[in-house]
Amino acid sequence: MSSHQHHKLRHRALEVLVRLKRLYPDAACTLNYETPLQLLVATILSAQCTDERVNQVTPALFKRFPDAFSLATADLQELETLVRSTGFYRNKARHIKESSRMIAEKFGGEVPKRMEQLLELPGVARKTANVVMANAYGINMGVTVDTHVRRLSQRLGLTQHKDPVRIERDLMQVLPQPDWENWSIRLIYHGRGICTARNPACYNCKLSDLCPSAQIG
Repeated sequence: MSSHQHHKLRHRALEVLVRLKRLYPDAACTLNYETPLQLLVATILSAQCTDERVNQVTPALFKRFPDAFSLATADLQELETLVRSTGFYRNKARHIKESSRMIAEKFGGEVPKRMEQLLELPGVARKTANVVMANAYGINMGVTVDTHVRRLSQRLGLTQHKDPVRIERDLMQVLPQPDWENWSIRLIYHGRGICTARNPACYNCKLSDLCPSAQIG
C-alpha cells in the first residue's frame, strides 16, 4: 500500500471513529464484573454467546467461586453445570479451571497485566487478552476483533483480511492507540443495531457515505 493510500484509509478510519463516538457516547463493556478475574472468566464465556446470557450466568458462578484459588480447585462437573447455558460449556469450564490454576500457582492469584503472560493462559487468545487489558487495567495493547468488528471493518474497507490477527494489525495502523478498545465496543454496538450480518440497514446508517459496501438506493 502506498503512503497516499494509507493516508486516505487512516483519514476514513478517523472519520468513522468520530461518528461512532457521536452515535454511542456512553458505550462501555457490556459484561458485568468486579475484578480482573471475573472479567477474564466472563470474556471466556462470551465466545459464541451473548453478553446478556453471560451476565445471567456469572452472578451464581462468582458467588460460588469468588477467586482464582476457588476456581482452580472447583469440581469440573459443577463448573460445567453452572456455565452450561453459554454453550460449548465443557471447553469453557475446562479453560476457566486451568487458567485459574495457572493464575493461582504462577501469578499469585492475580490476573497478569502483560499480554504475553495472558496469552499463556489456557483458552485465552488475543481477543480475550485485549478485553481484559483494556477494561480491567486501562492498557490498550491491541484492537479486540470479534465477529462484529471483523464484519464491519471489512465492509468499511479498512481491511481485506479474514484472519482476526491480521485484521487487528490493519486496524492498529489506522487508529490512535487510546481509541483501540472503544473502537471495538462502539463497532459492536453498531453491528448489533444497524450493520447486522444478514440485513444491514444501510438506509439508516450514519456511516454509509464512508462505506464502500453500503447498499443505498
